[in-house]
Amino acid sequence: MKKLLNTLFITLPDTYLALDGENIVIKQDEAVLARYPLHNLESVYTFGYAGVSPALMGACATRNINLTFMTTTGRFLARVIGEDRGNVVLRKEQYRISDNEVRSARLARNMIIGKLYNNKWLLERATRDHALRLDTDRLKKVTASLSETMKLLREVEQLDVLRGLEGAAAVQYNSVLDELILQQKESFYFYGRSRRPPLDKVNALMSFAYTLLSNDMKSALESVGLDAYVGFLHRDRPGRASLALDMMEELRGVYADRFVLSLINKKIINGRGFYSKENGAVIMDDDTRKIVLKAWQDRKQDKITHPYLNEQISWGLVPYSQALLLARHIRGDLDEYPPFMWK
Repeated sequence: MKKLLNTLFITLPDTYLALDGENIVIKQDEAVLARYPLHNLESVYTFGYAGVSPALMGACATRNINLTFMTTTGRFLARVIGEDRGNVVLRKEQYRISDNEVRSARLARNMIIGKLYNNKWLLERATRDHALRLDTDRLKKVTASLSETMKLLREVEQLDVLRGLEGAAAVQYNSVLDELILQQKESFYFYGRSRRPPLDKVNALMSFAYTLLSNDMKSALESVGLDAYVGFLHRDRPGRASLALDMMEELRGVYADRFVLSLINKKIINGRGFYSKENGAVIMDDDTRKIVLKAWQDRKQDKITHPYLNEQISWGLVPYSQALLLARHIRGDLDEYPPFMWK
């Protein structure tokens, strides 16, 4: 199992990242702000348009350190990776599955079943823990519907049918997600998913969390030799990491949505940390983004017992464990891909 190392987030404007021996050096106006040993790092994220020296890019690529460039709003720009050492036999079988709709649907439906199971668990736990503060009848109707959809999914072998069932289930889940916001209701509310751009504070947080999760998923898939850009449910599109999007479906609710809800309900952030642009987009300010990034990294360190492997791992290793299980299934070592189904 891959060791969970540290992720370095660079959020300061006008910084320059350089290599000094075995260290990454962060400079601003020629002044050295910080220095970190490369051997302690797994990933480096820069927000904004920080410059990076070619020597540091090469060092990160050689050491398999994920160097990712993102805008200040959290939109992915580019990533520096080293030589592709993926298993050619594994990838050829991945491509065969992707080219076969029935095989793709059989694999993708397990991921969607995992997603619905985890969303159901999230709602059921809220109903149990906060029964006096929620419309429990409304939530129970949604969880019952999710259970029925999971039964239907077991026999699906057409991607269009799979997408239709998943989409309908997502609408139902999103319709009650606002119930789970228990604090700061005057500032944080969720009436539906808005992506490009996010039109409220909760959607801004969700989009940011999904971006972080998708990048973790891409790194995990590449680490086990899979092609993150060739998916089963999400089909090929230039520049889109389709398999990473497939794999993160089962983790959206239990990992990312739950994280966003905890930020709000525990008052780790507040409504003053956002601003609106002329097009209606709601954006986090720099201070809030730093708080969110620190909380994300802290959450990745929390220990859990993996429901399938029955081993204690960090939350941050869940993408890697699932990528490993997928690779084992594609190789033929597992009859089916076991999705992450949180208990």
